[in-house]
Amino acid sequence: MEAVDVLVVGAGPAGSTTAFRLAERGWNVLVLEEHGRVGQPVQCAGLVSQRVIDLAGSTSMVRAVVHGATVFGPGLGSLSFRADEPRAFVIDRAALDVHLSDRAARAGATFRTGARFDRRLSMMDGREVVRVVESDGTVREISARLVVGADGVSSAVARAYRLRRPVEILPAFEAEIPRSPGDPDAVEVFLGRRFAPGLFGWWIPDGTGGARVGLAADADGVSARTYFSHLMNHLARRFGSPFASPTAYIVSGIPIGEVPATHAAHVLLVGDAAAQVKPLSGGGIYTGMRCAEIAAAVAASALERNDLSDRVLAEYDRAWRAEFGEEFRRALYLRRLFTRLSDGDLDALIEVLRSAELRATIVAFGDIDFPTHVVRQLLRESPSLVRLLPKALGAWVGSVSYRVPDLEPGPRRK
Repeated sequence: MEAVDVLVVGAGPAGSTTAFRLAERGWNVLVLEEHGRVGQPVQCAGLVSQRVIDLAGSTSMVRAVVHGATVFGPGLGSLSFRADEPRAFVIDRAALDVHLSDRAARAGATFRTGARFDRRLSMMDGREVVRVVESDGTVREISARLVVGADGVSSAVARAYRLRRPVEILPAFEAEIPRSPGDPDAVEVFLGRRFAPGLFGWWIPDGTGGARVGLAADADGVSARTYFSHLMNHLARRFGSPFASPTAYIVSGIPIGEVPATHAAHVLLVGDAAAQVKPLSGGGIYTGMRCAEIAAAVAASALERNDLSDRVLAEYDRAWRAEFGEEFRRALYLRRLFTRLSDGDLDALIEVLRSAELRATIVAFGDIDFPTHVVRQLLRESPSLVRLLPKALGAWVGSVSYRVPDLEPGPRRK
């Protein structure tokens, strides 16, 4: 039986970051990736902040720099803003995954592709014993002092260790368009039930003359691909001609919500497996990588003490929630408000935000990793925005605390 200190399941940004930080501390780390190649298939749109570039320690995966954005309401009224400095970066997501896995391998981690975590078998002499199935059907047993689940929204590790799942998973559908008109320096966002009920659609320049067009939606029985076709038809009419045939499609799920526990004895969850995703945007690369660094620090301490108990590993839950928990709670609260707005409400919201003063606030306070900061500032500056939303929001904005008020469940407004 193969024995390692740490078994990391999943070679995405969170998994490879965890592996790197533990391997550089001298621990024996094995990373399993169920697909035949790291970075394939691509899992997201690849729009990230400077923080991701800093955590990766490289700019090699950057394909374009974004300075602005245009947000379209359901009635196609729009709000545009632009900053002098870069506000986001379009990356080659596969290249990011490969870079991070290479960095971890250089630090001493071992990677095994085409290998799938199948199940938890037993606990033996203070080690977890798990079953792994390789692409050729070979079955192996691996023992590890610690198992790290970085295996995405449908995490097999989370299921095996009976750690509860996110409260909501939004289907997402995206296409790579080889040639596309539009501003190569700005992204576009599409709101409303016409385009993407429950979240939004996007157009992101890819830095090579093409674009990534997609959406995530709470579709209520309608497929995300159907809404994607509506968005593509709209863009074709707007630009006067159909787009070139896509070179690739990306189908994924986005976890929205809070997992009560992201640890148990001898196990940690990171990234999408832990629902460490921003509820307002669905983005999770930065949060997953940063939480992976926290996981590695806690794990290294536990390994050194030879105590991988639930009590010791609970420090991971406390630490990452201290950094992101309140932001996630505020964002989830705002998302719940957002999903209750009618298309008319969203159009009115766009009209209010079009004032020059509020656009300046968006540029000054906008942060794709911590979006509730700019939302709170906008609400403080504009009573008109508060009037569009429940009274509880006004109480939150006017308080000195960032704690969000309770919001009773209720039907969405059509």
